Amino acid sequence: MLNSSLSVTRSHSLPSTPTLSPLSSTSFPSLSSPSPSSVSCLLPSSSSFSKKLTSLSSLSVSQLAPPNDPRKQRSLKVKCSQREPLKVMISGAPASGKGTQCEMISQKFGLVHISTGDLLRAEVSAGTDIGNKAKEYMNSGHLVPDEIVTSMVTARLSLKDAKEKGWLLDGYPRSLAQAKSLEKLKIRPDVYIMLDVPDEILIDRCVGRRLDPLTGRIYHEKNFPPETEEIKARLVTRPDDTEEKVKARLQIYKQNSEAVLPIYLDILRKVDGNRMKEVVFNEIDLLLSYVLNEKEKAAKSELSTKTTTSQANMVSSSKDNWRGIPTRLNNIPHSREIREYFYDDVLQAIQRAVNNGKTRLKVEINIPELNPEMDVYRIGTLMELVRVLALSFADDGKRIKVCVQGSMGEGALAGMPLQLAGSRTILEYMDWGDDGALGTFVKIGAIGAKEVEEQDDMFILVAPQNAVGNCIIGDLKAMTDAAGSRPVILINPRLKDVPGSSGIMQTMGRQQRLEYAASFEICYLFRLLYYAGTQYPIMAALRMTYPYPYELYKRVDEAPGKEKYVLLTTFEERPSGDEINNAFEGKPRIQEKKPLGIWGFLSGIL
Repeated sequence: MLNSSLSVTRSHSLPSTPTLSPLSSTSFPSLSSPSPSSVSCLLPSSSSFSKKLTSLSSLSVSQLAPPNDPRKQRSLKVKCSQREPLKVMISGAPASGKGTQCEMISQKFGLVHISTGDLLRAEVSAGTDIGNKAKEYMNSGHLVPDEIVTSMVTARLSLKDAKEKGWLLDGYPRSLAQAKSLEKLKIRPDVYIMLDVPDEILIDRCVGRRLDPLTGRIYHEKNFPPETEEIKARLVTRPDDTEEKVKARLQIYKQNSEAVLPIYLDILRKVDGNRMKEVVFNEIDLLLSYVLNEKEKAAKSELSTKTTTSQANMVSSSKDNWRGIPTRLNNIPHSREIREYFYDDVLQAIQRAVNNGKTRLKVEINIPELNPEMDVYRIGTLMELVRVLALSFADDGKRIKVCVQGSMGEGALAGMPLQLAGSRTILEYMDWGDDGALGTFVKIGAIGAKEVEEQDDMFILVAPQNAVGNCIIGDLKAMTDAAGSRPVILINPRLKDVPGSSGIMQTMGRQQRLEYAASFEICYLFRLLYYAGTQYPIMAALRMTYPYPYELYKRVDEAPGKEKYVLLTTFEERPSGDEINNAFEGKPRIQEKKPLGIWGFLSGIL
C-alpha cells in the first residue's frame, strides 16, 4: 500500500522532497487528437495502417496498407463490382478541366459518363417526347425546366450499363431543386468531387482559348499554342469567351454550387485543379480507388455478417476487445508489439472522438518510449506515432496537415525547445511511401494561421510548447481560429506559462492563455505513476480513452519476471494526486473539504 510519500509526478521529474505532487491538469504533457469534420469525412475510420505495422521505422505506405489497397495496384485498370458499382458526381467551373478529368476517370474506372448537355442533344436528335419538350424551351431561349432535365438523367441512370458499370454524373445537379429531386429518388453518389481553381486562372484559360473552325480543335494562346502559322491565322475566339461573359458564367456557377453543396457536404471532396492534368487525375484516381475499395469491403462484410455495424457497436467492440496494459514499460526501447498497442489505442480514441464531433482534442502519454522530455532521442518514436495517425486518417480519404512549430522570437530570444530541434526534418525524411501520400494527403507545415489551407481536413500539431521568453499560444490560437470546425490535434503539448525573459509572454494575459490551453479536450491519457522522486519501480498506471472514464491500475508482481496491472477504480473526472493516493490506501472518496479553524468549530456546533 502506498503511503503519504507517494508522488504522482512525471516519470522524468526528480523532486528533491518526498511531498505529494497533485495530479493537476496542467502538470501533464498533452497530446491532442484530431477532431472530426463532417464536411470532409468520406469514409469510415480505419486502423488498418497501425494494425499492419511490421517495422515501423521503415515501412512505406504500400507496406502499411491492406493487401488489396488500391495504392499497390495503381497501374491496373479498376473493375467496378457488379454488386457495388461506383457512383460519382463531379463539379467544376468553366475551364476547370472537368471534361478532361471525366474522360480520364471514365477510361480508368469504366464508368458511364453522363453529361446533361450530351443527353439534351441526343434526346432532341432522337425526337423523343422529352427531347421535343426540351427543344421548345431551347428554341424560345428559355432554360429547360428542372423536371425535364431530371427525367432525362434518371432515365439514363436506369439503363443496364449505368447500373452494372457505375456512373459519372458530369455537372449535374446544378440547382438545389435538382439535387433534392435526386435525393427523393434515392439517387446519391459515393463521392462528390469539386475541382477548385482560382477565378483569375479560369478567366485566363477562357479568354486565351481559340477555336479552329476547320477542325473544331481548341487551342490556347499561352498554354497550348497552334502548331503552325497557318492554323494560327484561322483561329477565332468563341463568342462566350470574353472576360465579361466569363465572369458572369463564373458567378452563376458559384451561386449554383453554393445551393447544391449542402446536400453533399458529407461526401464532398475538393481537388486542386490548378495543376497539370496528370497530377490532378492522380489525386482523383487515389481517392476513387479508396472509395471503391471501401465499398467492396463493406459488401463483403454485409454478406458475411448480415448486419450493419453501428458506430456505437464499434466503440463497444473496441472496448470489449481491449487487451489490457502491456507490461515491462520501463524497459526501453519498447518492443514493436508495445508500440503498436499504444499507436492503436491512441488512434481508436481519436477516431471515436472525431466521429462524435469533437474538434479540439489532445492526447497525453508519457511512457518512456514516447516521452522526449525524458530523452530527446525519443522524438523519433513520437514522430512514428504521428505518422501512424496521419496515414490512418489519410487512408480514410482525409487530407492531413502535420505541423511543427518553428523558431520563435527575435535576436537573442530567438530559438525553439530542444526536443523539437530537427523534428520537422525528421518528418520530411521519414518513409511516407512511394505512392504520393506525402504531398497529396499528408503535408508538413508550421504552426500559424497562414498554414491553414482550404483543402486541409485535419491538423496534427507535434508537441507545441512555450519557451523562455516566447509563447506559442498566439500562433496556436490564430491557427485554430483559421481552422474553424476542422479537427486540430495537439500531440504532447506543453502550454503552461514559463518564465518570460524581458517580461514578454505574447499578446494575451495569463488567465486567457490558460483558458485557451484548457479548451482542448483530452481524448486519450496514459501515465505511469511512481513513488516520489523515483522512476522505478512502476507503482500504477492511469488511463483514459474517449469516451470512457479514467481508469486507475495497480501494478502487481505475480512471480519473478512476471507482472500484471489490476484495475483499482475509475474516475469520471481527472483525479488529483490525493484521490489516487486514497484509492491505493483504500480510503473513501473525498466528497467535499470541511471548513477549518474557528469556522469549522462553529459549523460543527451549528
